[in-house]
Amino acid sequence: MTLLTILCYILFVIAAIVLIVVVLLQEGRGGGFGEALGSHGRETFGVGSKGINTFTAWTAGIFLGTALVIHVLNRNASDGGLLDDGDAAPALSAPADSAPPAAPSGN
Repeated sequence: MTLLTILCYILFVIAAIVLIVVVLLQEGRGGGFGEALGSHGRETFGVGSKGINTFTAWTAGIFLGTALVIHVLNRNASDGGLLDDGDAAPALSAPADSAPPAAPSGN
């Protein structure tokens, strides 16, 4: 695992946690977690607040970007998938010296 992959995983997890918290802080139609913070929560994370929406968009972009980078790094680092022929198990076959089964006689 390279240093870039480790850093991407760390940034991915941090972005996921921040994104969860930010989405919960936003006020929906019937209130939200921001309202649980009292008047300060309503003032900071109110409906008219443009900053929280921009921050959510940036956090979601970082989350999706790191997810794509992790996917590309892991795809390039892997040897192959389950359906690749490179490491497939050999097919079962009958030994060469065995005779085929005899046909049943029906009189």
